[in-house]
Amino acid sequence: MSDVIAAGLSAQYAMRGGKEGKKPVTHAYQYQYGLGADLYAQYGVIPHTNFPYSKVTITSAYNISDRFYGGAMGSFNEVSTQMVPLLNHESIDTIPELKAIYLLLYNYSAVEVANVYGPFPYQDIKTNAQTAPFEYQSLETIYNKAVDNIDSIVACLNYYETKPEEYKEALRDILKQNMHVTGDYKTGFSNLNTFVRFANSLKLRMAMHIVKVNPTLAKRWAEEAVKAGVIEEYSQEVCINTAAEGIAHPLLEASQSWHDTRITASWVSILKSLNHPYLKYLFLKNDGDIVNSKTKEVTPANTDVIGIRSGVTPGEGQDYAGNQFIAFSAINPEAAHSMPLYLMKLSEVCFLRAEGALRGWSMGGTAKEFYEKGILAGNCEDREQFYTDANNQNPYTAGMAEYMQQESATPYTYKDPTGESDPIESLTKIGVKWNEDDSKEVKLEKIITQKYIAGYPESFEAWVDLRRTGYPRLFDVLQADEADGSLNDGDIIRRLPFPGRTDPATQADIKATGLGALGGPDFVGTRLWWDVKGTPNF
Repeated sequence: MSDVIAAGLSAQYAMRGGKEGKKPVTHAYQYQYGLGADLYAQYGVIPHTNFPYSKVTITSAYNISDRFYGGAMGSFNEVSTQMVPLLNHESIDTIPELKAIYLLLYNYSAVEVANVYGPFPYQDIKTNAQTAPFEYQSLETIYNKAVDNIDSIVACLNYYETKPEEYKEALRDILKQNMHVTGDYKTGFSNLNTFVRFANSLKLRMAMHIVKVNPTLAKRWAEEAVKAGVIEEYSQEVCINTAAEGIAHPLLEASQSWHDTRITASWVSILKSLNHPYLKYLFLKNDGDIVNSKTKEVTPANTDVIGIRSGVTPGEGQDYAGNQFIAFSAINPEAAHSMPLYLMKLSEVCFLRAEGALRGWSMGGTAKEFYEKGILAGNCEDREQFYTDANNQNPYTAGMAEYMQQESATPYTYKDPTGESDPIESLTKIGVKWNEDDSKEVKLEKIITQKYIAGYPESFEAWVDLRRTGYPRLFDVLQADEADGSLNDGDIIRRLPFPGRTDPATQADIKATGLGALGGPDFVGTRLWWDVKGTPNF
């Protein structure tokens, strides 16, 4: 069974860009994030039209190519291929806590991928079914099954403390060798508390996802999760620690060596409007001259942090010499080298609790308390290797006191230095400072906007929040109608089409159960179960 247990580590890596049993790498990470959710959350933009090695040419920096739609499912398939044999091994029930932990990781990945595509064969994959047909289950079914699993997982892990010491020692040895998504290796896995808090935090996240479609159930799940214990400290965060693994964050190679991603104008506009400390160090200024194609005005190199409008038609080629879009701002490798690959971050849990408290739920504190704690905990850097400037200070930490006192936004207008899009005023009009006199809607916008900033570069949840709340306020996507015909100007991609549609057996399964479970056509404009059109946030 040892080889099956060892495969569980490969599954953990696959959750954040690992492939074929290896640690996270740029290529797999890019298919999972950079060619998908990063674009739809408007964290990133592809600055060139051609991918010569993939033989793909794109016309829009937003809806790029259906060749890349399968990236998130590809990563999930890597996870399930490594993890499902372990969950179904004949001896796994002799180590119930290990099964519970991997069942938690399976459900985490399953919910994540379901939020991208919608229905998929959740149960058939989990039980290691080998032959078609595979039944596509609705998002509602997947969510309910996952939460049922979470409740059982928490009960199992809480019972661990009653086990004999020799049993616990044997399990600790297994975890020390094969469990890399928590910092508990530093304490030798003295208990399983982090996994309990992780499970409950996932339940809290899922509760907030369904707040529009089933507010009563959302409230119950959220309150149960908080009562049972969620992540409350840095030491309880769940991630693949790149520094400990001896790797750089994959986003750096995609940005610096491959020139496959640049930050968006929307992302910059939020940071500019709120004078966020990230502008001082996390992103580089334009590293080359940019010429306006209409006026011939030149924006000199090193002028400012400048983003690209989502949906623009970028230039051709991956070198600045032939494509000036490559000169737009990218992430700073010195500051971001050791960014962890997060699964669940303290700041996210704080903002979830802030939103819950705003809705009148019992979250163990006030919306203001959790909102402010979330901002303070929002830094994307390694907790033990913060970037320091010439004054030996971390700009994020040093700038927080002033940042959090801003009562209103700073006026900002984005001006495209290429001239390819018109100037546009920032849509961010809120401040940062919490004000009890604000309406619930303004308070929610503040919470989600700060959650968006704190979540970078984890784009899956940012995209979920954008779809379910409409926040943060982002620039309209240019050329949105160039997708599959289901989007109009002002629309966003709300899901990706079912992957594997060219396979006849998969196509038959989609027709038999997939479309019915989806409840709409297989288009990017079709809303998922929790993404309810016309329902207000309050």
